[in-house]
Amino acid sequence: MAVPARTCGASWPGPVRTARPWPGRGPRPCPDPRGPASGPARPLSLLLPPLLLLVPLLAAPGASAYSFPQQHTMQHWARRLEQEIDGVMRIFGGVQQLREIYKDNRNLFEVQENEPQKLVEKVAGDIENLLDRKVQALKRLADAAENFQKAHRWQDNIKEEDIMYYDAKADAELDDPESEDVERGSKTSALRLDFVQDPNFKNKVNYSYTAVQIPTDIYKGSTVILNELNWTEALENVFIQNRRQDPTLLWQVFGSATGVTRYYPATPWRAPKKIDLYDVRRRPWYIQGASSPKDMVIIVDVSGSVSGLTLKLMKTSVCEMLDTLSDDDYVNVASFNEKAQPVSCFTHLVQANVRNKKVFKEAVQGMVAKGTTGYKAGFEYAFDQLQNSNITRANCNKMIMMFTDGGEDRVQDVFEKYNWPNRTVRVFTFSVGQHNYDVTPLQWMACTNKGYYFEIPSIGAIRINTQEYLDVLGRPMVLAGKEAKQVQWTNVYEDALGLGLVVTGTLPVFNLTQDGPGEKKNQLILGVMGIDVALNDIKRLTPNYTLGANGYVFAIDLNGYVLLHPNLKPQTTNFREPVTLDFLDAELEDENKEEIRRSMIDGNKGHKQIRTLVKSLDERYIDEVIRNYTWVPIRSTNYSLGLVLPPYSTFYLQANLSDQILQVKLPISKLKDFEFLLPSSFESEGHVFIAPREYCKDLNASDNNTEFLKNFIELMEKVTPDSKQCNNFLLHNLILDTGITQQLVERVWRDQDLNTYSLLAVFAATDGGITRVFPNKAAEDWTENPEPFNASFYRRSLDNHGYIFKPPHQDSLLRPLELENDTVGVLVSTAVELSLGRRTLRPAVVGVKLDLEAWAEKFKVLASNRTHQDQPQKCGPSSHCEMDCEVNNEDLLCVLIDDGGFLVLSNQNHQWDQVGRFFSEVDANLMLALYNNSFYTRKESYDYQSACAPQPPGNLGAAPRGVFVPTIADFLNLAWWTSAAAWSLFQQLLYGLIYHSWFQADPAEAEGSPETRESSCVVKQTQYYFGSVNASYNTIIDCGNCSRLFHAQRLTNTNLLFVVAEKPLCSQCEAGRLLQKETHCPADGPEQCELVQRPRYRRGPHICFDYNATEDTSDCGRGASFPPSLGVLVSLQLLLLLGLPPRPQPQVHSFAASRRL
Repeated sequence: MAVPARTCGASWPGPVRTARPWPGRGPRPCPDPRGPASGPARPLSLLLPPLLLLVPLLAAPGASAYSFPQQHTMQHWARRLEQEIDGVMRIFGGVQQLREIYKDNRNLFEVQENEPQKLVEKVAGDIENLLDRKVQALKRLADAAENFQKAHRWQDNIKEEDIMYYDAKADAELDDPESEDVERGSKTSALRLDFVQDPNFKNKVNYSYTAVQIPTDIYKGSTVILNELNWTEALENVFIQNRRQDPTLLWQVFGSATGVTRYYPATPWRAPKKIDLYDVRRRPWYIQGASSPKDMVIIVDVSGSVSGLTLKLMKTSVCEMLDTLSDDDYVNVASFNEKAQPVSCFTHLVQANVRNKKVFKEAVQGMVAKGTTGYKAGFEYAFDQLQNSNITRANCNKMIMMFTDGGEDRVQDVFEKYNWPNRTVRVFTFSVGQHNYDVTPLQWMACTNKGYYFEIPSIGAIRINTQEYLDVLGRPMVLAGKEAKQVQWTNVYEDALGLGLVVTGTLPVFNLTQDGPGEKKNQLILGVMGIDVALNDIKRLTPNYTLGANGYVFAIDLNGYVLLHPNLKPQTTNFREPVTLDFLDAELEDENKEEIRRSMIDGNKGHKQIRTLVKSLDERYIDEVIRNYTWVPIRSTNYSLGLVLPPYSTFYLQANLSDQILQVKLPISKLKDFEFLLPSSFESEGHVFIAPREYCKDLNASDNNTEFLKNFIELMEKVTPDSKQCNNFLLHNLILDTGITQQLVERVWRDQDLNTYSLLAVFAATDGGITRVFPNKAAEDWTENPEPFNASFYRRSLDNHGYIFKPPHQDSLLRPLELENDTVGVLVSTAVELSLGRRTLRPAVVGVKLDLEAWAEKFKVLASNRTHQDQPQKCGPSSHCEMDCEVNNEDLLCVLIDDGGFLVLSNQNHQWDQVGRFFSEVDANLMLALYNNSFYTRKESYDYQSACAPQPPGNLGAAPRGVFVPTIADFLNLAWWTSAAAWSLFQQLLYGLIYHSWFQADPAEAEGSPETRESSCVVKQTQYYFGSVNASYNTIIDCGNCSRLFHAQRLTNTNLLFVVAEKPLCSQCEAGRLLQKETHCPADGPEQCELVQRPRYRRGPHICFDYNATEDTSDCGRGASFPPSLGVLVSLQLLLLLGLPPRPQPQVHSFAASRRL
C-alpha cells in the first residue's frame, strides 16, 4: 500500500490508506525532507512538528478507505496492554505476597552485609597465602637444583644403560612401530610404573617417581642429555618432600635449557596423534622465567640470491622465532635488499601478543626474493626502530635478529654510529640454507655486538637454533645472582598435561660452577623451575553465592589480561599459546573501566560506582546498569583483584535454621520444609529444580537435574544439618527457599485458574538455588537453567525494573517454532525487592509463562477499537473510521518487540512461528526505521574466545602421492646434520615435491591438538538495546511509492516496544538489513594495524637484567664444522629414500656442545 504522492513543495494533508499501490502516473513523489530511512537518525524535534498535523482524510469518492490510527488511539491501546500485563502479574506473579511471606518468616533468616573493601582484601590475602606456599616450594627446588648440579661430576663416557628414569613417552613410543626406540632397540634402563587416578590432577599419577620428557628432535642418548638426566635425578626427593609439606601442590617441573623436562608426580605423556613438537623451552612459563623482557627487530634478507629452499627456511625460521616471544616482549619484522621495509602494516615495535604474531606470520609468507643484498639498509632500519622512544615497548633487552644466506659487508660504520661503544643492542645472525658464502662477516657482526652466530642449513636445525639466543639473554640474570632470583607469575595458559587453565610461578636456576680456581663465574642458565596453580583452586577462595547472581570477583595482571573473570571461558585452547583475554574485552569497554584497569595495573587500591553496559548471559541483550567496583593489589605478585557488586547485592539472606536443627538432630530429610523437595509433592506443590551446587563433598554431580535431585535426597537421608562435610550456608538457604516458595503455591498459585488468563505456567526462582514451576506438568517444557545465577531471565530481572519479557530463542538458520499443543510460551519475570528496615535486597524472581497463541489473539483485541465483548464492525464503503490491529490485520501490522529487538507478539498469524527472531528478519524495512529514529541503539563488540571450524584448504596443490615425500617426522628422527647434508645435494630435485607437505605443516596438526578440528577465532557480536526515545509518535518510512506510516511507543514498566505500521505492498524499499547474529571476522577482529596505534595501557615486570659489566661475550658462535664427503651424502640420501634411517647422532652444534654440566 502506498501513501498518495504529492508534488514538490506541497504539504502532507494526512495519510490515507488506498486500495492499490501508486500506479506510477502523475507527478513523481518528492523525497522526504528528512532523508532516507537508512540514513542517520534525525533529532526528535525535526520529526514531531509535521507529524502532529497528521489527521485522517476522506477517501476518494467510491473508494473503500479508512485511515491510519491516530496517535491518541494507539496510546489508548498501549495503556490497555500495560494494564492487562500488570493485572496478570499482580494476580499470578505474587510479588507482594512473596514479600509478605519473607516477612512472616523473618525469624528463619538473617540479613548479612557485603562490605566490598573487607571482602576484596580478605580474598586478596587468601590468594597471596596460597601463592606464597608455592613460592616457598619453588625456592627450595631452585636452591637444591643449583647445589645438585654444582656437585655433579661430568662424565664423558656415560651410556644410556647407566641411567634409570621413567621416560614419559615410552609407552606411546612402544605403541608406535615407527618410533625411534623401537627401530633401534632402546638401551635405556627405563622404569615401568603403576599409576592411580587422582582427581586433583585429572590424570593417573605415581607419587614415588618423577617423569622425564625429551623433545622429539633431541637425541636422548647424547652425552649432554645423559649427564642432565644424571644430576636432575636428585630432584625427585625434593619434589616428594615439597608435597609432604603442602599436599595441595600440583605439577612441580624443572625445564632444562637443554630441553629436558623432569616433572612430579610421574604420569604418562599425553601423546599427540601425530608428531610431538613439545619443547619446554617454548612454553610461556619457561620463556618468561628464562630472560627479562625483550625489544626485538627481525630483519630478513630477501635479495635475489635468497630463493627456493633458502627463502622457505627463512620464513619458517621467523615464525619459529616469533613463538619464543611472550606478551612482555615487543617485536617488528622487516625484509631488506637494497632497501628495508616492514613485512606487515606495523611500522614500529608492537606487543608480541597472539594476534600481532599472527599478522607477522601471515605477512612473512608473502616475502619475495629480488634485488641485491644491502645489510646497511636492514641494520639502519632495525636501529631506528629500537631508538624510537615515542612508543610503548619493553625497555629492557634490545636485539636484532638477522636472517641471511651470507654476504661480504660487515657494516662496521653502522655499528659505530648506532651501537658502539656501549653495545646496548645485541646482534644475532643466522646463516640460512646450503651455500658457499664466507660466514666470517656474520660471525664478526654477532661477536662484536654481544650476540651469537647460528647456522640453519635445514629444517631440522630451525627449532633448536631459533631458541638458543635465550641462553645469551640469560647471562646478565645469572651474573646478577640473588638479585635476579625473583619469582614471577605467568599469564593464564592451558596445561600440557590436562590440568586445564593454570598459572605458573617460575624461578630461574643458575649454573654456579666454575671451570677452575680463580676462573670467571659461569654465566649459563640451567633452566627454569615451575609450579602450577590451577585457576579452579584460586576460584575456590572467592565468595560464590553471597555476591548474588550479578556480583563477581575478577583479577588481572600487568598486561591487563584477566586471571579470574566469569567471562573467561575460552571455547578452544592451544597449549602452545597463553590465554590472553583483556579485561576490556571480557566486559563492554568504556572510559570508567579503562580508568579502573589502569589503577589496578599500577597496583593501587580503589573504589568507584559507575553506570555501564553489560551483556546478558545469552549474549542477546544489553542492559544499562549501576555497578560498584572495588580493587586492591595482591601483594608479592603481579596481580590485582577486583570485586563487582550491584547496589541491590549489598545485602543478602542467610538462613538461620538453628531452632529446627536443635529440635530435630536427625538427618536433614526430617526437617520441616524438606518434604517439599520430594518428587511426591510435585503434583500439588509444583516441580522443584535445585541448583547443581556443591552442597556437600560426597554429593554426586549430574547434568540431569532429576538425577541430581535424587542424589541430593539420598545423601540428605544420611547427613545431619550441622554436618562438617556440607556447606551449611548453601544447604540451609536451599531448605529455607524450599519452604518459602511452597508457601507461595499455597497462598497464590494453587487456587488460581491459569487457563482463564492463558498461562502455561507460573514460577519462582531464588538466590538459594530453588526454581519452582507450577503446575508440575509445565516442568516438561521448562528449558531454563536450573542454576538461577546462570539463567538469563533471572539475572536480567534483577538488573531491570518492571516486567521482563523473554521470547523463546530462535536461530535464524533453524526452522520456525512448531506451535503444537500450546507448548510454546513467552516468559515474563520480575524481581522481588525486599525492604527490611533500611536494607534493600532482591532475593527472588517470580513470573509467568504466557501461551503464545492465546496471547497473540488477546493482543489483537487489546489493540482494537472494541469497547465491549461484542463483535467489531468493519468499516464499510460509506463510513470512515480508523484501522485497528484486529479487524484490519490484512492492512495493519501490530507487533510487540522486546528491548533486544526480538519479536514477542504479532497480530499476523503467519508471524507467530517467528516469535523470538530478531525483528529485522521479520520486517527489515521497519526495524531499520526504528533504529534510524533512535528507538534502538546498537552495540558492537568482539568475542576473542570463540571457536571456528577450520578453513578449507586452498588450491595450492599437494605433492604427488606416488613419490616418496619426506615429512617433518623423517627429519626429526635423523640428526640435523644428516638431513642438512642430504638436502644440500637434492634440494632442487625435491623442491617442487615437498614444499606443501612439510614447510606449511600446521604445528597444531602436527601435535594432534583439537585445533585440527576447531580453532580459536574472533567473532563480531552486535546487540541492540533501547535508545533515548521514550516518547510516542508517528512517522513515515519514506520509500517513494512504497512509503509506510508507523507508530512506536514504549510500554511502561516493561521491556516492550509497541509498534503499529502499514503493511508493505512492495519490496522496492529494501535499503538494508540490520544484523544481530554473530559474524566471524575474516581477519583477527578489529583491524590490528589500527589497534596498535592505540595501545592499551600496560606495565612490564619491574625488574630488568640486560647488562652486566662482567659478562663474557667471547662465546659467540662458530657454526658447525662437519665436512661430509660426496660418498657419504649419496649414501645418506639413499637411506632417506629407502626409509632406512641410520642411528641418530648427537647434534653437532657449538652452543649446545658448550654445555658441559
